[in-house]
Amino acid sequence: MAEMMYWEAIRRAHDEEMARDPLVICMGEDIGVAGGTYKATKGLFEKYGPLRVMDTPISENSYTGLGIGASFLGVRPIIEIMSVNFAWLAMDQMFNSAAKVRYMSGGQLTAPVVFRSPGGTAHQLGAQHSARMEKVFMGIAGLRVVTPSNPRQAYGLLKSAVRCDDPVFINEHELMYNMKGPVPDAEYFHPLEGSEITRSGTDVTLLGYNISVHWNLKAAEILDKQYGISAEVVDLYSLAPLDRAGIRQSVAKTHRAVVVGEDEAPVSVASEVIAILNEECFFDLDAAPVRINSANVPQPYNHTLEMATIPNHESVVRAVLKLFGKA
Repeated sequence: MAEMMYWEAIRRAHDEEMARDPLVICMGEDIGVAGGTYKATKGLFEKYGPLRVMDTPISENSYTGLGIGASFLGVRPIIEIMSVNFAWLAMDQMFNSAAKVRYMSGGQLTAPVVFRSPGGTAHQLGAQHSARMEKVFMGIAGLRVVTPSNPRQAYGLLKSAVRCDDPVFINEHELMYNMKGPVPDAEYFHPLEGSEITRSGTDVTLLGYNISVHWNLKAAEILDKQYGISAEVVDLYSLAPLDRAGIRQSVAKTHRAVVVGEDEAPVSVASEVIAILNEECFFDLDAAPVRINSANVPQPYNHTLEMATIPNHESVVRAVLKLFGKA
């Protein structure tokens, strides 16, 4: 196992897949000469040249459509959208073309295209650069959505996505690019479907994805050491499709559930998970499931206000204690 940063793992996956298949290309703003805003394509322009690592104009709808059209002909583009906020401009291409073409063509056409984009609240980027849009993408039929919580997943999910014949949206988090973690030395492909138990427990299930997995792990440690509550942490790295069987299995063991995300509560990832809990786990639950989300307001620029809108590990601890009648 090699220790590497999240962005280094992404870059390694890019490099390996481009070296293997000349039809794998990269497209996006500042991904070439500059190496990407978060360094995820650093050095690839020099190695593969401008025809395979394409610096595009600031026109998300245009270059996304170009990449999707190329994928219909067998090219496998990795399209980086610099900030998920800008993906709004490309949604027509992503949702009406890439996600629907296989179904509408009766399988005669596929769109083996990968969309990579960072989202979430970073440090004082303001309301127009702090969107949490995973809940939008996971509601689109025909589009796979995954969201890595560590470098191993970032590496393995990108490699699996490149080789998938379905369009895949990879939701990264802006605060995680410098996170370090182990990545297998050998080539590794992470499943595009499923979930992972990152900490076993018996008393309550904490469900989260990308950055909220780390809030849940820290909360689980506090709950165990200070309150004797054993929390199981489930990483929902696949948002579309969600791992319904994995959710059921954990909740059947713990009988309580808290769902944690950084997106706003209305029509959130947590909303869909709680629907699954109500539909499929109702008689396993000893208490009503709880969701923890950011405040439903445009993200403030002021740092104090920004932090006040976002949940953290303390929010999770308080919710669990309330669930057990200890707060």
